[in-house]
Amino acid sequence: MIKQNIVFVENKAGSLRKVTEILAGEKIDIYGFACFDAPEFALFRMVSSDAEKAEKVLTEDGFINRITNVIAVNVKDEVGGLDEILNVVGESNISLDYIYTSYHRTNQIPVVILHSDEIFLTESILRNNGFKAIDSVDELVK
Repeated sequence: MIKQNIVFVENKAGSLRKVTEILAGEKIDIYGFACFDAPEFALFRMVSSDAEKAEKVLTEDGFINRITNVIAVNVKDEVGGLDEILNVVGESNISLDYIYTSYHRTNQIPVVILHSDEIFLTESILRNNGFKAIDSVDELVK
């Protein structure tokens, strides 16, 4: 499993840019992200080079954020690649909370980042069905 940050970002011009500016200033690389809009704020979920440091510097700057575990799994870069993963998860009666994508920096293999309420079970099911789960963000840059 890998760690992600969830940052609550105010819905006003420049708010998301402030988050990315802080991270860039601290040399924290964002490997994958998704931003979901809500009426008063957005949820910016991201996998970065240093989740703990990101949490610290964003908190110091007044952003509400937290770290959670997510599963990152390699996905075949072909028609039906994502469907294979979702089929295994669905057949196992696992409900996903959300998914987003990333990729390995060196070989460009796509990665799906996902979360469920049964995260350990979900990861185990994926591994037992032949999917390569990523154990650390370092694997995304190798």
